[in-house]
Amino acid sequence: TVVELVIAMVVFGLLAATLVIFVRPAVTAYQGARTRAGLVEDGDQALRRMLREVQSAVPNSIRTPSTDCFELVPTLVGGRARLAPDTVNAGSAALDTTAATTQFDVLTPLTNLPAVGDWVVVGNQNPADVHGGANRSDITAISPLAANLGRMRIAVRSKQFPLGYDGGRFVVVPASQTAVFYVCSGADGTLDASGNGKGTLYRMSGYGFNATAPTACPGTSGAPVLASQVRSCRFVYDPNQGATQQNGFVSIQLELARNNETASLVLGAHVVNAP
Repeated sequence: TVVELVIAMVVFGLLAATLVIFVRPAVTAYQGARTRAGLVEDGDQALRRMLREVQSAVPNSIRTPSTDCFELVPTLVGGRARLAPDTVNAGSAALDTTAATTQFDVLTPLTNLPAVGDWVVVGNQNPADVHGGANRSDITAISPLAANLGRMRIAVRSKQFPLGYDGGRFVVVPASQTAVFYVCSGADGTLDASGNGKGTLYRMSGYGFNATAPTACPGTSGAPVLASQVRSCRFVYDPNQGATQQNGFVSIQLELARNNETASLVLGAHVVNAP
């Protein structure tokens, strides 16, 4: 009947109003929370990647031409070299800092094995040293050693290394990476028409060493993307944090935005700058 039809229409209207008033906000809130969780995950992965490389970089190798980018020299592994001839066992090779070195014995186990073409770096005191080549030399050969002489013998292109620190510490820079630049491009703090961040975080590598300190962030054409939809970012590096002047501090701020939802992440890390 007409009365039953009117009652049914009223009931359906009440149900629709209920859905709009109560269910829709819940669905919207769920979608927003899911979007923010995805943004946090993306940002966290990018931050952790940068943190690992910052903390394992060659000491004193970080350069920051602006708060939108920073450069570092990553390491593959580090160890200790023989600094003087073995007075008991014949045939040893020492890393002599008073003359040119062409080979030396490695005395400690290496978690990652270097390869021919990788770079040996000793006693880096400032970015200009390693970037300019004052304290690095490329590996020309790697050979096994008798157990009484060490773990392995590394041959390098003739180089007089600096004195460095006690213990004969050295690090190896992979030839496939050399220097690495993290660049945040296009992140001006605003959103596009879809509510997404306009910027992109890139990781550039394998472009070689540049003795001249950069004064601006490099171009990013063809560089791998580390994070997208970046709304804003800020990188700040203090090379002399603390009383001993042997620890730096890196602050990384990253804000991602998607569908008008945002996630802001801040990470700070101490960096050991004692070679």
